Amino acid sequence: MNYEYYLEKFQKSADRLDKKMLTKKHMEIHVGITLESVVLKLYKRSWTNDKMNPLNARTRIFFAIWINDKTLRQNKIFYNIHALKLRDFKGYSITSKGFANSFREDFLIFEQDWKNVSTKYGPLTLMEGWEHFENATLEDIVLKLASKFLSIEHLIDNTLEKYQSTNINS
Repeated sequence: MNYEYYLEKFQKSADRLDKKMLTKKHMEIHVGITLESVVLKLYKRSWTNDKMNPLNARTRIFFAIWINDKTLRQNKIFYNIHALKLRDFKGYSITSKGFANSFREDFLIFEQDWKNVSTKYGPLTLMEGWEHFENATLEDIVLKLASKFLSIEHLIDNTLEKYQSTNINS
């Protein structure tokens, strides 16, 4: 896989996202290589315990779009929302299964807008899906998926709100 080529494509997509909206929503973007995949991640620092290193924090929530050698052979580009180690999320009293179920219930009304999506995963993957990969439209596909996530990111905040601890120092 030509990492440089795909990193450039993903970065061009990231550069096309509405910066004012990202700022308003407190969203951050990362384009890079993770587990031999080129990935674009959208996340908030408020979705992790580790504000200094939110990309690698043990406890975190993020949306990812990725490709790798295997997905390219399948002519697919994948996306998902991960919620990792939420039981340890400071200021919240969360079970991963409870959080996943609550998020998925709220996501149901948006599910038809996401191609090939499934919520039939364990609690660490809130949803996952794929779109057909076409090199000529890759930047547009990545941009569309990221923009779609920005229209539902509030579901994560709403779900977190349900689990906020009454004791802020916990």
